[in-house]
Amino acid sequence: MSEPSAAPTVLFLCVHNAGRSQMALGWFNHLAGDRAIGWSGGSEPGDQVNPSAVAAMAEVGIDIAKEFPKPWTDEIVRTADVVITMGCGDACPFFPGIRYEDWQLEDPAGQELEAVRPIRDEIEQRVRVLLNGLLSA
Repeated sequence: MSEPSAAPTVLFLCVHNAGRSQMALGWFNHLAGDRAIGWSGGSEPGDQVNPSAVAAMAEVGIDIAKEFPKPWTDEIVRTADVVITMGCGDACPFFPGIRYEDWQLEDPAGQELEAVRPIRDEIEQRVRVLLNGLLSA
């Protein structure tokens, strides 16, 4: 009998780790459960998670209020199976052999809740597609 494969690890990166990457991680953890591991980080972490992002996620029953912006480290990036970048451009790390996807998403920084909802919903769809591919492989 073969060993079960390790759960895939996905790292969500943006500049401040305060909006897009936090919402993506919230969706990822909510939808993946224990079938996959998610992390997030920023190239220049902010001082708090965007309150509009927290409110938008709370509307769909996902609590990211206890999260906080974190820097990424080379070690974390090298451990990931997939790295999703969101607007960090050249500041995002790149290591050969790791699968990368760049998600072009509007930045929710400074946006009101009404403007953050469509970003949240687009992130949900992208996370569902990502998980479907990862977990059906």
